[in-house]
Amino acid sequence: MITARNVAKDFDGFMALGGVSFEFEDGEIFGIIGHNGAGKTTLLKIVSGLITPSSGELFINDIDVVKNPAALKENLGYLPEESRLYETMTAESYLAFFGEIYGLSPQEIRVRSNQLFAALSLETNGKKIGEFSKGMKRKAAIARSLIHDPTFLVYDEATSGLDPMTSRFIADYLRRLKQDGKTIVLSAHNLYQVEAICDKVMILRRGRMVAFGSMKELREQFGSITYAVFFSIDDPGKMHGHSKPYRQEEGFFICEAEDMTGLNECTAVITEAGGRVEKIESRYPSLEEMLVRIGK
Repeated sequence: MITARNVAKDFDGFMALGGVSFEFEDGEIFGIIGHNGAGKTTLLKIVSGLITPSSGELFINDIDVVKNPAALKENLGYLPEESRLYETMTAESYLAFFGEIYGLSPQEIRVRSNQLFAALSLETNGKKIGEFSKGMKRKAAIARSLIHDPTFLVYDEATSGLDPMTSRFIADYLRRLKQDGKTIVLSAHNLYQVEAICDKVMILRRGRMVAFGSMKELREQFGSITYAVFFSIDDPGKMHGHSKPYRQEEGFFICEAEDMTGLNECTAVITEAGGRVEKIESRYPSLEEMLVRIGK
C-alpha cells in the first residue's frame, strides 16, 4: 500500500507541488500525467526518496519515506527521464558495478544480467554502452534499475523519444513486471500507453492534483460515453438533407451520437436512406481530451 497525505514541495518560494494526497495498492501501475511543469518529476523524486517534501506524509508499506528515505532504497528501482549511463563500460560491467553496490555475488549478478538481457531483448555483443542506439541505452537503464530485483519501481518517461516498436516493447515489458508482482509508478507523455497499462492515473496541474482514479472513474468524471455508427451505403447523396452529419473513414461512413437518443436517430436515418449499419463503437474521452479540458 502506498499512501500520500498532503505532500507539498516548496523550492524557495515556488510551490512545485501543493498538498497532493493519494493511495494505491501493491502490484498496481500508477500513472502521473500533466503538462510540462505540472510537478510530475518532483512527485516522482519524492516518492523515490530522492528529495524531501516540505510538508506532508508518505508511506510505502511500512516505510515512512519522509523520515527514513534510505530504508526504501533496497527495494526501489528508479529510472530517471534521461538515461545517465557510463558509456565507456560494457552493459555487462555496468550491471556488475551496480550489482556489487547492492551486495549481489558475482554469480547472482551474472544470472540476473543474463535474465534481464533476455527479457529486454538486449543484444549487447560486447559493445560499449556509448555505441548503443537510444532504445538499447534505455533498455540498459531499465536493466540497471532491476538488477537487485526490487519490488517498487519509479519510472520517469520510460519510453520518451523512442521509436514506436521499442516504445511498445517497453510498455509490454512493464505489464509483465506488474504480473511478476512489481508495483510501478510512472510518468509519461504517451497518453495512449498510460490508458493501456495503468490501473490508476493522477492528473496534475500546476502542482495540484485535479483528478485521480481508474480510467473508468476518470471517464465518468470528464464526460459520458459517445457512439460511432459505421455504415455503408450505395448512394451517399440520399443522406443529404438529414440533420445527422457524417464523414467517411476507414472505408466506411461514420455517424456520431452523444447519447442513446442520438444513436437511435443515426441508425434510423441510415436505414431510411438505404444504408446498412456495419458496426457500432462506444467511445470514451481520452486522457488527451481530459488534459485539453483541464488546460495549463
